[in-house]
Amino acid sequence: MEAVLRRELGTSELRPAGHSGGGCISHGESFHTDHGKVYVKRNDKAEARRMFDGEMASLAAILQTQTVKVPKPIKVIDLPEGGTLFVMEHLDMRSLNGHAEKLGMQLADLHLHNQKLGEKLKKDANTIGKSQMDIQFVEEFGFHSVTCCGYLPQVNDWQQDWINFFARQRIQPQMDLIEKNSGDREARELWAQLQVKIPNLFGDLKIIPALLHGDLWGGNVAEDDSGPIIFDPASFYGHSEYELAIAGMFGGFSGSFYSAYHGKIPKAPGFDKRLKLYQLFHYMNHWNHFGRGYRGSSIGIMKNLVK
Repeated sequence: MEAVLRRELGTSELRPAGHSGGGCISHGESFHTDHGKVYVKRNDKAEARRMFDGEMASLAAILQTQTVKVPKPIKVIDLPEGGTLFVMEHLDMRSLNGHAEKLGMQLADLHLHNQKLGEKLKKDANTIGKSQMDIQFVEEFGFHSVTCCGYLPQVNDWQQDWINFFARQRIQPQMDLIEKNSGDREARELWAQLQVKIPNLFGDLKIIPALLHGDLWGGNVAEDDSGPIIFDPASFYGHSEYELAIAGMFGGFSGSFYSAYHGKIPKAPGFDKRLKLYQLFHYMNHWNHFGRGYRGSSIGIMKNLVK
């Protein structure tokens, strides 16, 4: 691995920097190089290249908005003996503590970024000598790359309608996996009932595609002296409320985070029920990753929403 890294990064120096980590998916380690410190994630699964390509595309998209700090992605490298590496900027991160409020504000800025591009586009259309924008306004829901939430791929085909996108490209693939792995009849029947009721949860809400982190739980945020950092994204353009679903699970974030966020993006009517709908995806995704311990939460949400 070290020889491949030296060659691919064009560095003669490559020595461990004393930082290692990782979760249930990949292992990571930091190295000193000729160009500064880098963090290298390694995964030996067959689908690791797809997963890391999606993460690199996600980090690059968030970085381009200049709203919230992420590690700069550098390179995805396939190892000759099998496995894949993802090299990114090393950041000295610590647990989110003093910058939760700032994270709430910056996350709202990320979610509003595409909307503001659209507003600028309309304004420029009426202005002689309009400026060319480096980032294009995105009118549909999806992403230009497959991304993975955990190690399962997400279907990010572009769709004009958010409700169709969410039902067909988020919940349905999870239900298909549940059906394949356990043949859970109750889940299948509840999903059939819920599908027809989903549009009622949205009313006449106008949804403008927002660039999302996609997997923003407490384990994927940190801070340094400059402020908050987010990492391990599974990005796509979707409904901004979707982001807050997993943010409220597994410990959640502080009140100052939510106050700051909703100070910029107020809750729309029906927010709480839609939040449950979006949490359904994450509970089903955990069911498919880790087993039936997450079945009860998935079934409970569907039962509640079909009442």
